[in-house]
Amino acid sequence: MAVLSVREKLAILSDAAKYDASCASSGSAKRDSLRSGGIGSTEGSGICHSYAPDGRCISLLKILLTNFCIYDCSYCINRSSSNVRRARFSVDEVVKLTMDFYRRNYIEGLFLSSGVIRSPDETMGEMVEVARRLRIEEKFGGYIHLKTIPEASAELIETAGLYADRLSINVELPTDEGVKKLAPEKKPETIRLSMAKLRRKIEEKAEPTLQSRRRERFAPGGQSTQMIVGADRTSDDGILRASARLYGSYDLRRVYYSAFSPIPDSSSALPLQKPPLMREHRLYQADWLMRFYGFSQPEILAGSNDGMLDLAIDPKLAWALRNRGRFPVDVNRAEREALLRVPGLGTKVIDRIIETRRHRRLRLEDVGRLCHSVAKVRPFIIAEGWSPGALTDKAGLRQAITRSCEQLSLF
Repeated sequence: MAVLSVREKLAILSDAAKYDASCASSGSAKRDSLRSGGIGSTEGSGICHSYAPDGRCISLLKILLTNFCIYDCSYCINRSSSNVRRARFSVDEVVKLTMDFYRRNYIEGLFLSSGVIRSPDETMGEMVEVARRLRIEEKFGGYIHLKTIPEASAELIETAGLYADRLSINVELPTDEGVKKLAPEKKPETIRLSMAKLRRKIEEKAEPTLQSRRRERFAPGGQSTQMIVGADRTSDDGILRASARLYGSYDLRRVYYSAFSPIPDSSSALPLQKPPLMREHRLYQADWLMRFYGFSQPEILAGSNDGMLDLAIDPKLAWALRNRGRFPVDVNRAEREALLRVPGLGTKVIDRIIETRRHRRLRLEDVGRLCHSVAKVRPFIIAEGWSPGALTDKAGLRQAITRSCEQLSLF
């Protein structure tokens, strides 16, 4: 086997890492090494781009330690039976790459995942050693996200939390049946147990100690998870129900959805279901509605015949069209909870509406200046000098809004 250069390894292992969706830096502790010595920061501006909830773009070096893997999961391009080019970084190479990229202002942090080679503990041990050396020897203060291996020992995962800002453990698929069928070497029970232990450890470390009265640093960005969408026959309704259980059970910062597309490798016979990237996008939108807009999982898909989200329109608009009796909403008088249900109004826009109406009444053009598309909002609100009248119940409303939004997107 030919010896690969670091550049060749980087090309292989950064490309292999693109299927890992769960990299985001929101929720990490604020550290600035300019004040404490060392190098790196979780703040400021600064190649994988991830977005925090406040809109900041975070650049991360996103790589696998190795794409060799002892597991043969049907949906994974790096499965043991897959005919892909393999590579493996050493701990020294990952540490040096991270520091070199940071010094050139290419990145603000590291997202490190890996295939499992030889054993979960050996692989996890090398990932932890990367994080330890960055923090202790290199004094790196930037963001670190480690994708942990649920079969690894509890001691290794606990040590990982001392150095990483966020840890994530993949649930793989929405259902236990899917995991057992498509990833038979992995055990859903082991995954859940590992996630539960991690939650308990995060909660334990969040309590101030008796001696120092300070919280111990342990994965301050919490834990997240990732599930593959479309590799099995689970409906969107089933996926969102699984996500709701995960959020409730493990206090997750985020569930990430990764659209499955048949890998250009003839050994995979899994079918392609629905346009995968658009389905992934709609699931993220529905997930957002559950987390920040007060929607329950059942009502998002209530009325759907097949348990699938409408790919042509966003889930909030789909809900509003099925529940026209809840509209129009008066932007000058309605409670925040009612405004959150209006298509086209985001949380920041609603906060600005509530702040503005304390001083004056808003007209339709005022709302239009605050939001992206007044065409989507107009049929569902009342404003000073504006009432939609029969527009809210118009039979062709869906088509009219869709055409307006498509036209706006051209510019």
